[in-house]
Amino acid sequence: MSRVLHIITRMDVGGSSDDTLLLVTRMPRREFDSTLISGPTADPVPGLAESLTRAAVPWIQVPHLRRPMSVPRDLMALRDLRRRIRALRPDIVHTHSSKAGFVGRLAARMAGVPRIFYTPHGHVFHSYYGPPLTRMFIALERFAARFTERIVVLTDAEAEQHLAVGVGRRSQFVKIPSGVDLASVRAETAGGSQVRRELGLCGDSPVIGAVARLVQVKGLRYLVEAMPAILRRCPAAHLVLAGDGDQRPALERLAGELGIADRVHLLGFRRDAAAVTAALNVFVLPSLNEGQGRVLVTAMALGVPIVATKVGGVPEVVEDGRQGLLVPPADADALGQAVTAVLAQPEYAAALGAAGRGRAPLFSSEVMLTRHTELYRNSSPCD
Repeated sequence: MSRVLHIITRMDVGGSSDDTLLLVTRMPRREFDSTLISGPTADPVPGLAESLTRAAVPWIQVPHLRRPMSVPRDLMALRDLRRRIRALRPDIVHTHSSKAGFVGRLAARMAGVPRIFYTPHGHVFHSYYGPPLTRMFIALERFAARFTERIVVLTDAEAEQHLAVGVGRRSQFVKIPSGVDLASVRAETAGGSQVRRELGLCGDSPVIGAVARLVQVKGLRYLVEAMPAILRRCPAAHLVLAGDGDQRPALERLAGELGIADRVHLLGFRRDAAAVTAALNVFVLPSLNEGQGRVLVTAMALGVPIVATKVGGVPEVVEDGRQGLLVPPADADALGQAVTAVLAQPEYAAALGAAGRGRAPLFSSEVMLTRHTELYRNSSPCD
C-alpha cells in the first residue's frame, strides 16, 4: 500500500477543494492510504469534516499555510510542512493550488519524498496579478517543476500555457479533467422549481445566471452589463448569480446604475448550487481566465444550455455550437447576443441541453479517480 499525502492551501469551497476531497476519500483504499494537509479553512466544502471522518482520512491544518504572500509566514509554513512530511513518511506527495503547490513541493523535496505530483487547478499567468508578481510566480513554477514527477492539468490548453512560459517539460504533463459527481448533481434537478419559487419567478420567466465566485477573474461585470440588451429582447428575463466574493458590492452598484437592480438576484453562497443551475434557462460563465470550469459540467449534466467565454480550457469542455455558444472574453455585447440567441430559439436551446447531457460523463468523478489511480500506479520520474 502506498502512503499518499495531499497538500492544499485551503479546503474552502471551490473546484480544487472538491477534487482534493474526492482524491483523499474515494481512491482505492487497498492501494492508497491518504492523509490531507491544508492551511486554515474558513469556508469549508459542505460536509468536509464528515466525509473525511467516514473515510478515516486524517486532516492536519498548518496555521502558517495561507494564500496571501508573506515571506516570514511562508518560511514557517515550509518548516512546518517539512516536519510533518518527515513524520508521516509518505511515498507520494500530491500538492494542489499555487501556494501549496510551491511550498509543499519544496518541503517534500527537502524531506526526501521519492514521488512528487502537482495539480495547479488552473494557473495565475494572467488576469490575476500585475507583471512583477506574475513574473515571480512563473520563476517559482519553473524551479519547482524540476523536481516534480508529473504536473496534472485539467485540459490540454493548460499544459500549453505552462509550456509557453517555460514551466516544465512536455513529458511531465498529464491531463486529468476535474471530476463532478454526476449522480449528486442530477439528484438536484427537481430543486430548480423550488429555487424559482423562492425568488418569486413564474415557471416561464427566462432566467439566466451563473454559479461562481464573485471575483474579478470571473468576468461577471460583463454579464451584468449585457442585461439591458438582453431585456430589450426578452423583457421578462432575470439574472441570478450564486456565489460570494469581493466583487459583490461592485456588481450590486453596477446593477443599480444600469437601472436593472430588480432583475439581478445575488444569492450569495449556496449549498444547493446544482439546484440553482437547474433553475436556469441559460447558464453563463463569462470568465477572463478558466482552468476547466466544473460548473459547466454541472450545467451540461442538468441539460442547461451554456454561453461561456472562449478562454483557457473552456473550449475543451463546451464545444462551440454543440452544448453551448462561446464568445470572446470581456465583451458584454457578444454575451448579450449569444444569450438572446439561445432564449429566442427554444428548440435549439433544447438541442444544446441534450448534447450537454451526453457529454457530461467525460468529466465525471469516476473518470477522474480512475485516471489518478493509473497515474499513481504507472508513472515514473521523468529524466
